[in-house]
Amino acid sequence: MSESGEITPLPSAPAIETQVEHEFDELDVDAPPQVGIVMGSKSDMPVMERAAAELEERGIRHETRVMSAHREPDTVAEYAKNARMRGLRVIIAGAGLSAALPGVVAAHTDLPVIGVPLTSKTSVAGGLDALLAVTQMPPGVPVASVGVDNAKNAAVLAARILSL
Repeated sequence: MSESGEITPLPSAPAIETQVEHEFDELDVDAPPQVGIVMGSKSDMPVMERAAAELEERGIRHETRVMSAHREPDTVAEYAKNARMRGLRVIIAGAGLSAALPGVVAAHTDLPVIGVPLTSKTSVAGGLDALLAVTQMPPGVPVASVGVDNAKNAAVLAARILSL
C-alpha cells in the first residue's frame, strides 16, 4: 500500500526474475572442475603437481585428490562413478608400483582416464613396473598412458581431449 492508501501493484514475474538473476551475477560461484587429478599416496604429490600446474597455466579447472585403490577401493569407485555428474570430463590418475589406481578408476567410469606411472624407492627398473601395470589393462577398461613421472604430458593430453 502507498502512503495515500492506494494499493501498489506487484511487479510482474519477469521483472522479479530479472532482479533475482542480477543478484546471482554478484555471487562468486566457481564452475565445476573439468579434470580430476588423483593419486594413490601423498608422496606422489610432487610429481602430480606438475599436471595441476600445466592445467592452471592453460586455464583449465581441476581438482586434486589422494585415494588408494588398495586401501580405499570404495572411495575410488564412488569418485569415479560420480565424476561425470560433478562435471569432470577427464581423469588423470598417478600411481606407482602395481599402479592399480588408473585401471580401477577406468573400471568405474566412462570418462577418459590418463595414467601416470610413478617411480618410488621400491620401483623396479625406474618405474617399469608401474608403466607396465598402467598400460596392460584388460579389454573394455581403456587407460591412456604417458611416460614415467610425466604428469605434465598427462595434463597436455587432457587439454587436447577437452578441446575435441
